[in-house]
Amino acid sequence: MAYGICHCYYKLEQEGATNNNNVGFTTAVGYITVKQMWLVALIILCVVEVTVMLSVVALRKRIMLAIALIEEASRAIDCIDSTVFYPLFTICLLAVGVTYWGFTALCLATIGEPLYRIVPKTDNSSDCIGISGKESCSPMTFNASTYSPCLVDCIFYKYNDEGPFQRYIFYLQIYNFVGLLWWSNFVIALGQCVLAGTFASYYWALRKPEDIPTCSLCRSFVRTLRFHIGSLAFGSLVLAIVQLIRTVLQYLGHSSKGNNKASGCLLCCLKCYFRCLETFTKFLNRNAYIMIAIYGENFCVSAKRAFSLLMRHASSVVVLDKVTDLLLFFGKLLVVGGVGIPAFLLFTGRIVLDRPEFKCPVLNYYWLPILTIVVGAYFVAQGFFSVYSICVDTLFLCFLEDLERNDGSPMKPYYMSSSLMDILKKKNMNVEAK
Repeated sequence: MAYGICHCYYKLEQEGATNNNNVGFTTAVGYITVKQMWLVALIILCVVEVTVMLSVVALRKRIMLAIALIEEASRAIDCIDSTVFYPLFTICLLAVGVTYWGFTALCLATIGEPLYRIVPKTDNSSDCIGISGKESCSPMTFNASTYSPCLVDCIFYKYNDEGPFQRYIFYLQIYNFVGLLWWSNFVIALGQCVLAGTFASYYWALRKPEDIPTCSLCRSFVRTLRFHIGSLAFGSLVLAIVQLIRTVLQYLGHSSKGNNKASGCLLCCLKCYFRCLETFTKFLNRNAYIMIAIYGENFCVSAKRAFSLLMRHASSVVVLDKVTDLLLFFGKLLVVGGVGIPAFLLFTGRIVLDRPEFKCPVLNYYWLPILTIVVGAYFVAQGFFSVYSICVDTLFLCFLEDLERNDGSPMKPYYMSSSLMDILKKKNMNVEAK
């Protein structure tokens, strides 16, 4: 924004020096010259810059707290480095679910009896006058010589959709799709709960890394499978139902496009509402899974406790969420750019390698492999940075619980790191906390 202000000021001075006010733009409110346009842009950028700077100054303590939590998350992942490989397990489970859904959907779509039609091989209409292409046939008993001199063949037409059970196929496909949504959300919830339990064991260790349990990721995984499967299934089912309603509304919106404006407006409002509801449900479920991993309570109690805790520290939640999202976005951008830019330079011949075994062949269309590499790098970065995101959220909820439950006394020492205690000007009495 500072660069934008300087650029607008430079352009404004340049327009004033040349007196070039004859060139402009026609808008709905009238005629705007180029000089007026740069002046408006300058004023808007100045107002936004001042607002952002005042917000940063007013929230500087919370921003410092967010940065300290992100640094603590880096140390936690460094101590339990096996967590960065857990997304590979999540991807495998998601691949199994998608494969099963696709195979089941294909079986349901082909459950009817196959129908075949007699189709001419040539366009000679004089020889095939009596064949319209709608005659049924059986490939087992078909004899093409009976239709001579017309050259015909018995080919597949479609599967019979008029049987007694065909009307249930559509409902079975919906049931199968709900299963896919439920499974996908359950796998993601399982990963969040397992990682939350792992990072919670890091936070609640008074001396780090000495008191961190060995094989904490495996311990958390076994504990989640043993005690928390029902809670994860319930939370993922709620989210799957909301996503199913959103999918139905999207289908209705495409089907009734351009019909009634009132119904279109109502559908648009419903889609907006359920989109917001889905976002809120994901946020609530995520924090509920963290509370489940910390306290081991059921989904409803954990969701209520997490929501109440976050609402008591709403301003810190907003700042931490935005700072974390910004840094994680920069991390993903760095990974994608670090892979995509060298790929672009290599495939376009701007980088020439001396060794012949590493020489890139000349490509007729180099954008396809570049886009494949960039998209693949983004999904890999998305998977691994999700571990960082759940780590920050877990440590933040543990930090809030630590503030409310403990006071720094020998009986109730703080479990937070020394950097967090320095920011809050707190300390443990007669207890060494790292």
